[in-house]
Amino acid sequence: MAESVELPSRLAILPFRNKVLLPGAIIRIRCTSPSSVKLVEQELWQREEKGLIGILPVRDAAEIKPVGPPISQGTDSVDHNSKIQGGSSDSHKLDTKSHSDVVHWHTRGVAARALHLSRGVEKPSGRVTYIVVLEGLCRFSVQELSTRGTYHTARISSLELTKAEMEQVEQDPDFIMLSRQFKATAMELISVLEQKQKTGGRTKVLLETVPVHKLADIFVASFEISFEEQLSMLDSIDPKVRLSKATELVDRHLQSIRVAEKITQKVEGQLSKSQKEFLLRQQMRAIKEELGDNDDDEDDVAALERKMQSAGMPQNIWKHAQRELRRLKKMQPQQPGYNSSRVYLELLADLPWQKASEEHELDLRVAQDRLDSDHYGLVKVKQRIIEYLAVRKLKPDARGPVLCFVGPPGVGKTSLASSIAAALGRKFMRISLGGVKDEADIRGHRRTYIGSMPGRLIEGLKRVAVCNPVMLLDEIDKTGSDVRGDPASALLEVLDPEQNKTFNDHYLNVPFDLSKVVFVATANRVQPIPPPLLDRMEVIELPGYTPEEKLRIAMRHLIPRVLDQHGLSSEFLQIPEAMVEVVIQRYTREAGVRNLERNLAALARAAAVRVAEQEQAVPLNKGMQGLATPLLENRLADGGEVEMEVIPMGVNNRDISNTFRIASPLVVDEAMLEKVLGPPRYDGREAAERVATPGVSVGLVWTAFGGEVQFVEATAMVGKGELHLTGQLGDVIKESAQIALTWVRARATDLGLAAAEGINLLEGRDIHIHFPAGAVPKDGPSAGVTLVTALVSLFSQRSVRSDTAMTGEMTLRGLVLPVGGVKDKILAAHRYGIKRVIMPERNLKDLVEVPSSVLANLEILLAKRMEDVLEHAFDDSTSSLHVKWSS
Repeated sequence: MAESVELPSRLAILPFRNKVLLPGAIIRIRCTSPSSVKLVEQELWQREEKGLIGILPVRDAAEIKPVGPPISQGTDSVDHNSKIQGGSSDSHKLDTKSHSDVVHWHTRGVAARALHLSRGVEKPSGRVTYIVVLEGLCRFSVQELSTRGTYHTARISSLELTKAEMEQVEQDPDFIMLSRQFKATAMELISVLEQKQKTGGRTKVLLETVPVHKLADIFVASFEISFEEQLSMLDSIDPKVRLSKATELVDRHLQSIRVAEKITQKVEGQLSKSQKEFLLRQQMRAIKEELGDNDDDEDDVAALERKMQSAGMPQNIWKHAQRELRRLKKMQPQQPGYNSSRVYLELLADLPWQKASEEHELDLRVAQDRLDSDHYGLVKVKQRIIEYLAVRKLKPDARGPVLCFVGPPGVGKTSLASSIAAALGRKFMRISLGGVKDEADIRGHRRTYIGSMPGRLIEGLKRVAVCNPVMLLDEIDKTGSDVRGDPASALLEVLDPEQNKTFNDHYLNVPFDLSKVVFVATANRVQPIPPPLLDRMEVIELPGYTPEEKLRIAMRHLIPRVLDQHGLSSEFLQIPEAMVEVVIQRYTREAGVRNLERNLAALARAAAVRVAEQEQAVPLNKGMQGLATPLLENRLADGGEVEMEVIPMGVNNRDISNTFRIASPLVVDEAMLEKVLGPPRYDGREAAERVATPGVSVGLVWTAFGGEVQFVEATAMVGKGELHLTGQLGDVIKESAQIALTWVRARATDLGLAAAEGINLLEGRDIHIHFPAGAVPKDGPSAGVTLVTALVSLFSQRSVRSDTAMTGEMTLRGLVLPVGGVKDKILAAHRYGIKRVIMPERNLKDLVEVPSSVLANLEILLAKRMEDVLEHAFDDSTSSLHVKWSS
């Protein structure tokens, strides 16, 4: 129990916001602000004997407009130079320069001592929390309040009566009457509480042993009364006035308990289990707020409801969301479905139902310049994109086709989609479909499953936060299907402008409008894409780059990007065009430029090592002033190097940076190429060396990585007339080999391979046909003419021309049929150094897509029948079907 103490003249003050500590009461305070934390640390925590501190009530008055500069709303800080003088007024208004609201400081407080201190775990931000249990001792009056340190201090005077004064008051008949009345009312209250809570024995002992004027404070401190009533009790210095107010408050509390009992008895039988739980949750929330355990200033569910109201949902979806929200409010947080319902409502609130990125005025010239600066070449592709943008400019809500860029890796498919987004002024998002086999990745999981989640499209729209982005469906040809469904079939609804206005994600379970999204797709091959899905897209092929285009791309884009990624510049590393050409010709043979960029990055890493290891001596500037110090003189006398430079005013930054540059840039030459990249992988003599032996021909094939040059080797050996095929071949190419052998055997006499009719070419021997690079799967009909040429070369023992490559499908009657991927194949022949290309006559129209610079370096030979192919493959004679192309 609190005892009378002798107060010092000055106390450290802890502001108590909107609450009052009365003598004899025990409170628990959570100190989080810097000033209160410093007070606890310096006045209480570091002292073995818990010291005294003053608890001074403060009252917010945010509704009062400040007269001068605003002051803090916090309870732990005032202006360092502000003081309040004691007087008869109950409170005083302070104005400071660094805060926003008016705060009223009461001039009377209670001295308290700490009964218990606990220090919370320090948070990553460095914030520390203290829990202090304080016991009120006696009242005091503030004579002067100031802040000279990190917390408030005050000069005080005690307001407690002396022992002689108190004995005189106790003889007063009015005080005796008030004491009896207070004890009777208090005893009645204790009896009621004892019946309800079974706790009253200790309180009765307290009532009999503690002086009555102190009991008044203790009893009132245990009630829920208003802040003004608490201040009134604090200001009641006269014991008689204090007893009178306490009796009134105790009696009022007693009456409220009796009324509450009557109401409780009436409704107790009517409360259902859910209503009881709701009431308990409300009470628990109030208790947590009183204890300071609830750091949130607002209810999470209420915040979620406000967020949903501002999401702009359509009316039918808003009604659905309201039903889910009402269901969530009736659930306990511990129930299994609470978290899933909450996550679902948060998704509804986060989706951009109406929020769209504002498109700027579309300027086709700016878009063209952007495409030209980001991509070299690709003239037809960029022209198609400009046409697409022009339609969008004339009709912004037009349902344009879904562009699908098809081509080998490294040709710029993804960056083209990014350029479309930049030209439209929209946000860009990429969804990778490579390896996706589950339909739920597109449509989402149903909420009945554990761990369900929305599909990638809805999740992407939530992340990008607008309803009209440019969405790239990357690697759309890499989707698969299994027992979990077919993602490609789910994309049919996404890419159909007639259906995607009401796209239904299984997790969302409400329609979402995807018609404002601009979809762009990329693929390496067209064949794996299902025909219905392919029908919804416009295919734009990017076959690859010529060596000249690769050179320009490297000089304009790749080298600056590689230097920047490695922290270099042209002052450290220079790669001449001639060396880039060597890298293209001898180290890379690809349709794109990724391997080229990797090789350039290897050169940049080698230069980075040289620059990082180089020791730089910083010379003294000629214009520096002399420093006549013993330290400097001794260092210079000892020959030590002074790592300091005094730069006079007026020296520009370029001169300063020159000090730290290397003596000369590193220029790449062929010796450095071989040292860093190794010996050349391609020397240009491979075709001549491999075709020198009869039975070998050069074919052109198409792969997912672009066109490739493929050698076909045939040999004969003693056997039983069987045909052996190796090289990891597919069914189609095996059938082409059978057709080729049959045609050669049937035309053996006409071709001069047999002296007379009826001679069997396979008599006593087997034929083995091999496609090198056996680890790479091969299939397709375009190797038919190449197989026939290899077999004719084998049987006739004549070598095929090493500068000639061919492609084309053949029939059993010897007709040469057209094939696909002509542009890719011709570009591959050009990269490989081939000079002559034999192709089907019906593919003549496809040469329009081939760059004229490539055709200028190639001789295109057209063939209608297999005899034409053999005529061009073995000698230089020309025929009416021979065409010479030039630029």
